[in-house]
Amino acid sequence: MTQVRIGVQIAPQHASYQQIRDTVVELEQLGVDVLFNWDHFYPLSGEPDGLHFEGWTMLAAWAEQTTHVEFGCLVTCNSYRNPELLADMARSVDHISARDGGTGRLIFGIGSGWFERDYDEYGYEFGTAGSRLDALAESLPRIEERWTKLNPAPTRDIPVLIGGGGEKKTLRIVAKHADIWHSFSDLETLNRKKAILAQHCEAVGRDVNEITLSSTFGKGDLAASGDALVEAGVRLFTIGISGPDYRKDLDTIKAALAWRDAL
Repeated sequence: MTQVRIGVQIAPQHASYQQIRDTVVELEQLGVDVLFNWDHFYPLSGEPDGLHFEGWTMLAAWAEQTTHVEFGCLVTCNSYRNPELLADMARSVDHISARDGGTGRLIFGIGSGWFERDYDEYGYEFGTAGSRLDALAESLPRIEERWTKLNPAPTRDIPVLIGGGGEKKTLRIVAKHADIWHSFSDLETLNRKKAILAQHCEAVGRDVNEITLSSTFGKGDLAASGDALVEAGVRLFTIGISGPDYRKDLDTIKAALAWRDAL
């Protein structure tokens, strides 16, 4: 049996928080494996100044609200918070999510950032794509080191998810730090980038098979695209949904769960 997980990214836009809360309940009850939000300050589609909520305070609420689903940002923007603070936030959410002496359920998704309006409106220096990636490479060892110093320590080795597909910098960072790589790419591109990631892993002395591949379903038939991606090594599939009507994609999510269970 192939171990495949289904994630849903609940875009925190164009909806009330009550709608988001209710959606979290419904998706956990359906059997979704992972719930994601995102780390932005404004909507990414639709009305630019529409309803929107901040991601990390929401994750703390999800940690308390849920009982077994894993969750995280897809993905945190490295630029918005000091690395040591971000490590402490993640450790705290990890503990909040633990139940009955078990381990936490946070997946620490992170990337270099890209949405310029966030930077401009909130007073962060946008820089360049290269400088933001350099900052991410500098931040991750600090985050990992802080996790070793915190008291109490995280309840588990918090899995790190890195999103992005830049071949020279991003995939080198993935090779060094990621437990999960979210590729944001189609099947053909994924296969090519997998080979590049393997080269980076070899350079840092790591087995590329230690990194879980994460993607979205391809266009067309869900089962056919999913089967092809599973053949390529993908084990985490995420479906994005957005307000104002999160339930309009419920049939797609149910179909994905049925496909997962049939593997």
